[in-house]
Amino acid sequence: MNHSAKPAPLKVGIELGGTKCALILGTGPDDVRAQARIETAGPHQTMDAIDDRLCQWSERHGFEAVGVASFGPLDLDPRSSTYGCVVNTPKPGWSGFDLLRPLRRWAVPIGFDTDVNGSALAEGRWGAARGLASFAYVTVGTGIGVGSVVDGRSVRGLGHSEAGHLRIPRPPGSTFAGVCPFHGDCVEGLASGPAVLAHAGLPAEQLSTTDTAWEVVVSALAALCHNLVLTTAPERILLGGGLGMGQPHLLPRIRAALLASLNGYGVTDRIAAMIDDFIAQPGLGHRAGPLGALALAIDAREAASR
Repeated sequence: MNHSAKPAPLKVGIELGGTKCALILGTGPDDVRAQARIETAGPHQTMDAIDDRLCQWSERHGFEAVGVASFGPLDLDPRSSTYGCVVNTPKPGWSGFDLLRPLRRWAVPIGFDTDVNGSALAEGRWGAARGLASFAYVTVGTGIGVGSVVDGRSVRGLGHSEAGHLRIPRPPGSTFAGVCPFHGDCVEGLASGPAVLAHAGLPAEQLSTTDTAWEVVVSALAALCHNLVLTTAPERILLGGGLGMGQPHLLPRIRAALLASLNGYGVTDRIAAMIDDFIAQPGLGHRAGPLGALALAIDAREAASR
């Protein structure tokens, strides 16, 4: 080993979630120098706590870029006057808040994307989507989000992908109205953790695997995968999040429901031949979120160096 080699400059990843914020300092999953967890409170209190930790890391280690992977919705359009802001969120105090303004004082490149897009990019760089150009990361928990990567980049346009709010049919005979305050029976309204609780009267971790509430979850997530197959054409769909990774019995059921839903159309035969790999769990597990923020920092630093 060459002990005279200089260590790679460090980056900071900030995964800003609805209940907690995970910070990571390093260069990748095998080189993490420090980590921290901060409870998500009001925007100013939360960002002040983040800044305090960055001050400590700057003094002890130094860093050359920051990546922010945040809950949303977000304004990701650099041409917009509200670029960097949280928009139209039900989380009190956060709508309109500029996440990037407090970080610009560090005068380093800043990468910025949704939390689920960050997780997807991390899986593509280090996890279960390595070597793939187009894939999707679905997080199923308190909410449902989808990070879609096409040709190596997360999908962006007027806004960003919010495929967890796709309107889908309910299973025949189901009368569950869904819990989404915006859309009722969208994917999130039918298959998120709060949806399971509202439908079954128990949290997901207490339900029997044969409870009929799971039929609605399977139907909704299979419909989501169906729509992804026919829109962004992923080579793999990773099912993460607390409910996605905590209920392994869902995977074979969703795989079967997806094939039945596609009904032989298009690339169904190719998907069927690799179905266990086509819908799979993330390779990075619960580390995908903070590592996704770190990936955004790495990409921002590389872009600034071009």
